This record gives sequence, C-alpha cells and structure tokens, in this order.
Amino acid sequence: MHENLVIVESPAKAKTIEKFLGKDFFVTSSMGHIRDLEKKDFGIDIQNNFTPKYEISADKKKLVAELKKLAKESNIIWLASDEDREGEAISWHLMETLGLDPKKTKRIVFHEITKDAILQAVQNPRPLDINLVNAQQARRVLDRIVGFEVSPVLWKKVKPSLSAGRVQSVAVRLIVEREREIINFTTTSSFRVIASFLVPEKDGKITELKAELNRRFDTRDEACAFLEKCKSAEFQIGDVVKKPARRSPAPPFITSTLQQEASRKLGFSVSQTMSVAQKLYESGKITYMRTDSVNLSGLAINAAKQKIIHSLGEKYHQVRQYKTKSKGAQEAHEAIRPAYLDHEEISGTNQEKRLYDLIWKRTIASQMSDAELEKTTVTINISNGQEKFIAIGEVLIFDGFLRVYIESDDDEEQNGGQKGLLPPLKVKQILRWDKIQATERFSQKPPRYTEASLVKKLEELGIGRPSTYAPIITTVQNRGYVVKEDRPGIDREFIDLALTGQKISEETKQEQTGTEKSKLFPTDIGMVVTDFLMRYFDLIMDYNFTALVEKEFDEIADGELVWNDMIRSFYEPFHTKVESALNDAERTNGVRVLGIDPNSGKELSVKIGRFGPLAQLGEATEEGEKPQFASLRPGQHLETITIEEAMELFKLPRNLGDFEGKPVTVAIGRFGPYIRHDSKFISLEKNVDDPYSIDFDRAIVLIESKREKDLNAVIKVFPENQEIKLLNGRWGPYISFKKNNYKIPKNTDASKLTLEDCLKLIEKEPAPKKSRKK
Repeated sequence: MHENLVIVESPAKAKTIEKFLGKDFFVTSSMGHIRDLEKKDFGIDIQNNFTPKYEISADKKKLVAELKKLAKESNIIWLASDEDREGEAISWHLMETLGLDPKKTKRIVFHEITKDAILQAVQNPRPLDINLVNAQQARRVLDRIVGFEVSPVLWKKVKPSLSAGRVQSVAVRLIVEREREIINFTTTSSFRVIASFLVPEKDGKITELKAELNRRFDTRDEACAFLEKCKSAEFQIGDVVKKPARRSPAPPFITSTLQQEASRKLGFSVSQTMSVAQKLYESGKITYMRTDSVNLSGLAINAAKQKIIHSLGEKYHQVRQYKTKSKGAQEAHEAIRPAYLDHEEISGTNQEKRLYDLIWKRTIASQMSDAELEKTTVTINISNGQEKFIAIGEVLIFDGFLRVYIESDDDEEQNGGQKGLLPPLKVKQILRWDKIQATERFSQKPPRYTEASLVKKLEELGIGRPSTYAPIITTVQNRGYVVKEDRPGIDREFIDLALTGQKISEETKQEQTGTEKSKLFPTDIGMVVTDFLMRYFDLIMDYNFTALVEKEFDEIADGELVWNDMIRSFYEPFHTKVESALNDAERTNGVRVLGIDPNSGKELSVKIGRFGPLAQLGEATEEGEKPQFASLRPGQHLETITIEEAMELFKLPRNLGDFEGKPVTVAIGRFGPYIRHDSKFISLEKNVDDPYSIDFDRAIVLIESKREKDLNAVIKVFPENQEIKLLNGRWGPYISFKKNNYKIPKNTDASKLTLEDCLKLIEKEPAPKKSRKK
C-alpha cells in the first residue's frame, strides 16, 4: 500500500524525481503514451463528430495492469508528465485508461527537475487542462486524416508504399523548391579589386592596409583597363569615419535556436540534440527542452547575476528580461537553461557535457553587458577616376558578453569573419600602393538547407512547434524523400590579374566550388511526389495554410476554438479533393523525354520505376519487342541528366572477357553493381569499384576473393545428406537446410557436430516464418 503514487513518462525522469520526494511517494513510469489511435478505419469515427478511437498496444497491456494495481493501492495519484500538450495528453490517457478517481488524482507540472521545483509543484497541483488535451488530439486526428487519405492516392497514382504528411510534405516542398532554384541558377562572374597599401607608422614600422574597390567590373578587359589607369594614379585618403558600435547578446535558448546552434557549433543533428537534451532534463541538469519562450525566472536571473559578478566583476553584468516574439508560442514555459547556474560543468557523456556547456554559456551571456566596438571606415580617392577604395576596421573596446559566448550564423563563411584593426590614418594622407589585384569572382547560388537552417525556415513560416521540428526532419529522411549527405565540389578556373611594379600579370588559377557538407537534398521520388501533391492537394501544401492550422491548434489550447469544428471545416473540402484525385488524377512517374537515340532511333526517357529512378530506351511493341532499362547512377537526377549521360547507362552489362572458359560480365541489379561468373554473383566494393570502368584483372581479384570467403564459410558438409551444411555467418556458426537457417546453441563447437546432432537441432527449432507476399 502506497500513500502517494507518482506517474511520469520515463524511467530516467522517475529516478531523478524519486530523489526529491520522501518515503511516502512511490514513483513509476508509464513509458510514454499507454494508448494510441487504432489503425483500423483511421482510428477516427468520422461520422460521429470525428471521435478518436483508442487502443492499448499489446506491449503496454501488462504495464497498464500493473499501473491499475498500483493506483488501486494508493491514496493519492500524482500525474507528473511534461507540461506541454503532449504531456497533458499522456496524463489524460492515464486518467481514462486506468479509471482514476478525479477526487484522489492530482496533476502537477514543473519546468525543471530540481528539489525546489518538485516540492513546489506538489504544493500547487492543478486540474487536467482539457483544452491542451484537445489541441494535441486535434493535431493527431488531422495528421492521421491527411496521411491515411492521401497516401492511398499516391500508391495508386505514383508508386506503391509512398506516404504523405501534413507538415512533412510541406518541409519537403521547401527543400525541392530550393533545389530547383539551384538547378535554374545562372552563375555570373565579375572582377573584385583589392589594393594593398603600405602605411608607415611613427616607429618607422610599415603596416599593410587592404581596401576594396567600391565597384566590380563585369569583364576582364574592364578590370585590365582600371589596373592600367592605376599605374599613374595618386591615392589619397578622402575621409576617415569612426563610429561607436554595440553588440548585444542573444536571448537564452528556445528549442529551435538550441537545435540550430548545436548543429553549427557541435555538428549535432536535430534529433541528436533533442535526445541529448531529453537526457539532461530527465537527470535534472536543465529545464524543459521543448519550449518557445525566452523568459527566465527571477531565480535564474539572480543566480546568473551572482555568477557573473563573482567571476568577472560588476561591469560585465546587465539584467535583461527577454520577451517571446513568436505569436504562436505554446505554453508559458521558461527558456532552456541550466537547472543550477553555479554548475559550470556536469558529469555525463561527452555529448551531454558539450551540449550543457553550450546552454550554460548562452544563458550566462544573456545576462551580460553589451560588447563595445569602434568601427572605422576609410575612403581612399583615386586621382584619375571616380572609383574609391574602402577599408573597414573594427576594434573591440570592451568584450562584454563576448568574453563568454559568440552566436554562430549560417552565413559565417560567406561573411568572411570579423574585420581587423586599421593603422593610424589622416585625411589627405597620400598612400603608396604595393599591389592591386583584380580577381574573378562568381555569383553564389542559393545555399541548400542544413537541418538547422530548415528548422529556422519552418519557424519563420510558423510551421510546426518545438515538439515537432525533430520528428519532421527525421520523417522526411526515413521516407526517402530527402537525403542528408556530403557531396564533393568541382574544380573551377578563374582569372587573377595583378598590378605590381608597373606591370600587369595574368594567371589562370583553379579553385574548388560546390562542396556540400551535411546538406539536405531532395530525392527524385521526393520531387515527383511534391509535384503531384502541389497539383492535386494545393491546400495542404500551402505554407500559409499550414501556419494557419498551427494557429488554430493554439486557439484550441486557449479554449477559443472547438476542436471538432476545426477538423470538420478542414475535412469536408479536403475529402472531396481526395475523391477527385482518386478518380480523375493522371498517373505520374516523373517521366522526362530526353530525345532520340541516334544509333537505334528509339526514344530515350527517364522516370521513377519500381526500384527507383531509371532510364528507358524504346517502348513495348505489338511484335514483342521490349524496352531496355538502366538504373540512374548515384548523383544523377531525373531533372538534370542529359541524353549523353543516359546513353552511357546502357553500356551495361559489360563483357570483360573469359575466365576459366566462362564469360565475366558486370552489371547493376536491384541491390547494386555486381560481377557475374559461372552462374555466381559477386558484389562490387562500395566506393571502390565502378561498374562502368572496372577491368578484367580487378574482376578476377573479386571473384577469387569471394571464393576464398565462401570456402572459409563452410565448416562441414555431410556426404550422406548434402542438403545439411554447417556454415560460418555474420553472427556465428549456423545450420543451413533446405534454404532455411537454424541456430546452434552458444558455447557449442560446431565442427564437432554430427549429422544426427544437426537433425535434432533442426527438429527442436520451428521452421522460420515465410515472409508475407505483398
């Protein structure tokens, strides 16, 4: 019998809370949601006011029975799930499923898992907020309706096994549109002119001053003409302007900014950041990590003040109260901050330490003084021209918050970093130039999204909420609509003109451009599905509509909108579009005709096939002639592949020659490139062998290597029954019999097993289940 039963979502959270409560409290975990929408018929009774139909998953039934028993034996039940909509829904499901008595059930919430916060929550329980539950329920129902109604349309009209999602499909649209901007981008070049002047200082030391011309030249000839003019020009300082400048610290972290900074500074993925932050929260080290509030409690502000003054002094401290700008900010959470600001370091994994350090520094910096700078702009006149050289310098007068933390930016590499210190200069001072350089520069294509910049864009558009950013990005990758990967750049030539000692030299140099690291790329199927949804389901793909839905969820959470009415107003026109698309939409596979093959006269096209993007040569004819197919290579895409590149694909299969009197061929199959010899298939080594260039000698090496591997894999074969073999596998030795595999008990010497032993093991183990046919 327990006086108090506390139910939270996870064992880690339960373990931390348990430390702060007395012996009268028993803390246990529900392991997240204990029930979910039924899979049958959407799990939604559409005819009955969109009433959700819930079921307890099989793996939770035993847990539910245990929780019911504990609740029955307890005098008071405390529901302590997280304070957001998801957490409120978990508590509501517990109340409903366990049949808890409202008179002996209390709901408690807290921003952080500290002793003070937990005890204060226990002293100030509140009733369940059904509005928050309804907002979460509305999101689940709406997402289920969109997914379950649109996905069958995609199966029928595009490709089997595809799926659609209300928010995920919009995120894919952003990535697809950015990719097409890049594909259609036309690079232009211009010449950027930088002059190096030699400035003598009082001590006789010569300092280099670099300045950039205030215009760029479109052509090489224009740049050359300007350098020619500079040979006889005099360079005089026309103006020196000094202005004070200040930089203020960024506010404390919210979910989206933590995801962005962790990506830029630590290289964490969005899902990785949230996983590590969850562990930090549940172990009582930081406040709740799903929030869009930048507010700090008075306790945190005072703790930061004490830490800053003690460590750095009074001049580094400045009290700051931040206000949340986002209109759709969810509940009145606090910003993400350390639970104890006097703890600069924590114990834990390396990832936990690094993320905590980032959060600690950002929080402390948010309560520090502005950085004070002096910005100097120098204008240099050219005696025989209207152009001017401009030099800009920055001096840090007082470091302020920069002493602790500098916020990163997605455009840091393009911005070129901070400006340096300029030497002492006076108006009308004549400058002597050392070198004037005109370098060909190129316009930059729009940057592809990283996970961090995609979160930033979603937040700007009002799409999604703190709890949804990570699942959105994970889902679009898992569905195969988007890939995150590195891609190598290409070499590009540029012209470099230099004026030194009255002589202009010209040199053609090389640089690498287009290198991508951890960027999000749409796949061909992602682009085809996006086009289809844009054509037939423009409403759910509209950015403004998606943001409006989020706003309506907020209104439901505030009790200003009835959730069933909101769902109904969406469902009726939406369902009409689904019916129309099923009946009238044309089947699409993204086909693109490239032209006519000059050798065969057949049409060459590319499209989405059953196993991915492919090229097709010719059509099926009444005479029985069949078209040829070839899979596109990695890096090739339906929208950009040329007819010449597509023709190369049909050079497979290639006959490399004969080995042991039998042909050796190389081709690409469903599972990748392979060599075929003597009715056996040998895979090519990934990232090593290219099926279009591999030679005969390399193929023989792979064939013999496979033979040796197969030979070592055989432990024993029984002459009296050759269907039974003892083999070495990836997970250890096993028995192979009639295309089925059977386990061998641990610590058994497989080489000593007899045929009789093998037959007994086969009889003991049930036959493996055959995979269900689609």
